[in-house]
Amino acid sequence: MERFTNIFTIAQHLLASFQGMDRRRCVPGSVAAITRTPRSPEAGSLVGSVRGWHILPCKKRGADVGKTKRGKGTKLMLLVDGNGLPLALDRTSASPAEVKLIESLLDQRILPRDPDRLIYDRAADSDPLRTQLAERKIELICPHRKNRVKPATQDGRALRRYQRRWKVERTISWLFNFRRLVVRYERYSHLFLGFAQLACVFTLLNKL
Repeated sequence: MERFTNIFTIAQHLLASFQGMDRRRCVPGSVAAITRTPRSPEAGSLVGSVRGWHILPCKKRGADVGKTKRGKGTKLMLLVDGNGLPLALDRTSASPAEVKLIESLLDQRILPRDPDRLIYDRAADSDPLRTQLAERKIELICPHRKNRVKPATQDGRALRRYQRRWKVERTISWLFNFRRLVVRYERYSHLFLGFAQLACVFTLLNKL
């Protein structure tokens, strides 16, 4: 391959631009010729350096990324059975409320029929959601919000099943053992969903 190297220019040969790197590992100005539209940092912008490599900050972008009170993120909706095994998984932006995402999660289940009961936290305390799930013959079990004004719709006997919700949290901890899900590195949403589904498959194989 040596006899073909003379036909590559600096803009085409990426490694050739690093031959002029000094002892401090500072990238020379010729590296800017690699990009088609090089830009210089604007005045007042933050420019950092990690071990001599100059970097520029940029905003995190991608599909299914929404704003929350704590920043931007992606929300994973998980449906498990009584033993904590994953039955359905969905991802969406972190902006919509979870109440609007529960029915779409149920439609992606791998079981042929709807579950008889659905245990959820206080985020699902919504009378319209209870009515919609009741039409599908699903009983929603979740504690009421502290600021609820309307009368209670369930008694303490149904809330006894809420004590089993720790199995859902355990399944979430199983999935977060996969570092690829703790921080979303994929720009494309379908790739992130694929890694999450792959983690569910490994979890099923380990627990069955």
